[in-house]
Amino acid sequence: MKWNLTARYLLSILSIVFIVIIVNTIILFGLLIYQSIQNTDDTENSSGENFTRSFSQYLALEDNQLYVTEEGETALDGFGAWLQILDDNGNEISSYQTPDHVATNYTPIELIHKYKYMDDELHTYFIGEYEGYSYLIGVPDSDEKREVFMLNPDTLITYASRFFGVIIIVDLIIAAVIGFLFSTILVNPVNRMIERINELKERQFHTEKPKRPGIYNRVFANLNNVSATLQEHEKERMKLEKMRNDWISNVSHDIKTPLASIRGYAELLRSEDVSSNERLEYAEVIERQSLYMKELVDDFNLTMRLRNQEMPLQRQDTNMEDFVREIVIDLLNDPQIGSSQIHFHSENSKQSWKIDQHLMKRALLNFMYNAFIHSDENVEVFVDVREDAITIHDNGKGISPEDGSQVFDRYYRGTNTGQRRGTGLGMAIARDIIVAHGGEVKLASQVGKGTTVKILFNVF
Repeated sequence: MKWNLTARYLLSILSIVFIVIIVNTIILFGLLIYQSIQNTDDTENSSGENFTRSFSQYLALEDNQLYVTEEGETALDGFGAWLQILDDNGNEISSYQTPDHVATNYTPIELIHKYKYMDDELHTYFIGEYEGYSYLIGVPDSDEKREVFMLNPDTLITYASRFFGVIIIVDLIIAAVIGFLFSTILVNPVNRMIERINELKERQFHTEKPKRPGIYNRVFANLNNVSATLQEHEKERMKLEKMRNDWISNVSHDIKTPLASIRGYAELLRSEDVSSNERLEYAEVIERQSLYMKELVDDFNLTMRLRNQEMPLQRQDTNMEDFVREIVIDLLNDPQIGSSQIHFHSENSKQSWKIDQHLMKRALLNFMYNAFIHSDENVEVFVDVREDAITIHDNGKGISPEDGSQVFDRYYRGTNTGQRRGTGLGMAIARDIIVAHGGEVKLASQVGKGTTVKILFNVF
């Protein structure tokens, strides 16, 4: 994988360099051609050339003698130039303001050199023709200069191909070396990231600090965060799996007892020696045990639906003081409470919330029943209804810190439940119902001093 990434990176670098070389070569040829055309255009647009070509209008031929008109002399003065008129042999036949050092006779090759190569560094020469005569115009210290550009296509192609070949080889070697060096810096972290992802896939959760993360520092930081999060989730999953297995084991054990009772009493009912009173008693036992089994199944279904957020809430406006007071009254009339006492207090008789009354009643009853059944017979329970919270406090045994951290976990049974029968879902279901309503449950407890459950509704 590492070398595959390196090879792809090098290939991309070399491709880019190759394309750049081609583009640069095209641009180079374009500039050469443009320069050649520009030189031609500059010559055509030269003010000296234009002046020289139009100067023929100031020449006149009289008695086979060519001379300059007064307007021509004025034009020469205005342009700052001098003039020589030559016959067909290159001899001077007339002149105007010609410097002393200028020759009076020119061969054709000398004229070509004067015009093309500027043999005289002090002047710029321009040549014109009129009626078989030639005239030479010189401009001292002219700003216009001539550049000679010679182009041999065959030679140019030969040298260009050599230049192109050498540039390609040199640039590709440089690109390969630099690309390899950079690829080790860029590809190594990418390869390590791929390995880390594969490790996460194999559920190997750990964090590490890369040697040289560079630009990938945030990526490695995020991978460490993902690894830590997945590790926590894995621990939570294993914890829930263990608790689920324990719950299944407990429920299986709990179901065996009522099933054995139901089977035993059903067999007794078949006996002809059973009296009518005994038959009624056995039927009551079977009914009670079957209700308990139904309670187990119902709790299991309810906790699964709450857990998967598949429990629709039938909300309706409810006066919380009246609602909780009725629950407390029902508890006082329950024989299971015995001689225990329950105190009710409210400071807001007009407080109304939208709740599912059936589910909320079950949640509050779960919290209140737990305060009674897991404490002594003389326990006192205090229920306080306020504007944004319901508090249930008891002065019973309290809950140990070990149990307190897990009391709301599904399938968990505390160590102070004794031999009391239960599904292990009551507190979890109660908490899930409150959360489904948008509330929050807080528990505080101290061994020997009691437990306080605070249900906050400030987000309702």
